[in-house]
Amino acid sequence: MSDSSMTRFYRDHGYLLVRGLIGKDEARAYREECHAVLSRLRPYDPTWGSARRLAGVATELRHCHDAQFHSAAFARLMLDPRFTDVAAALIGSENVQLHHTKIFVKPAGKGSPFPMHQDAAHFPHTRHTVGAAIFHFDDAPEEKGCVRVVPGSHQDGPLPHVEEGGWHLPPERWPLEEAVPVEAEAGDVLFIGYLTVHGSGINRSDQARTTLLVQFRDPEDRPADDVHRSRGQGMMLRGFDPLAGR
Repeated sequence: MSDSSMTRFYRDHGYLLVRGLIGKDEARAYREECHAVLSRLRPYDPTWGSARRLAGVATELRHCHDAQFHSAAFARLMLDPRFTDVAAALIGSENVQLHHTKIFVKPAGKGSPFPMHQDAAHFPHTRHTVGAAIFHFDDAPEEKGCVRVVPGSHQDGPLPHVEEGGWHLPPERWPLEEAVPVEAEAGDVLFIGYLTVHGSGINRSDQARTTLLVQFRDPEDRPADDVHRSRGQGMMLRGFDPLAGR
């Protein structure tokens, strides 16, 4: 797919799966790095209350904010032109700025789901250029709880969310099972606009699902509210910050 085709698909549908953005061996190494980082941290389960109700059974999630501060491997990946060039094309700017990063691992057999939501509800911006890149470090078929999207939903703009249980959309209006599953393989990267409605299912497989999320934006797209800060926020991943020093 050409750059123009990728950009057109992203703008029309609100998401884009880039196959094989990194190699299988690279993905395997990053997977090992993710699990090594998590093994050094105190266990903490960030599963949303709404996700527990959605699952109906006991589930777990492991994650880590600010991954690049725990391992230099992720700092290198965030600056990789294979990623930043795609991000720049999708947001329509030569400049790409970091918002935040997270490692997500859904454990085998009991990985927590995410109810349908827009990321914009958690950190609204003024120009809506914010996007997420989800790096898949192992295969993510539907049985592993892959990401599910509602194509074109970004065109409706910011939607009212239910605050209780993790800022999610009403499940009766936005049922997870009706969203389109985006199955991925190790090395694939899923780009999602922050207005695109998405969620993910339970990992019912016998293997963990391991991903790294990198949230990015055009540096001229300023936060509408001071509601989400991270240690690395504002770092330039590509180009420069035209607003620096102002």
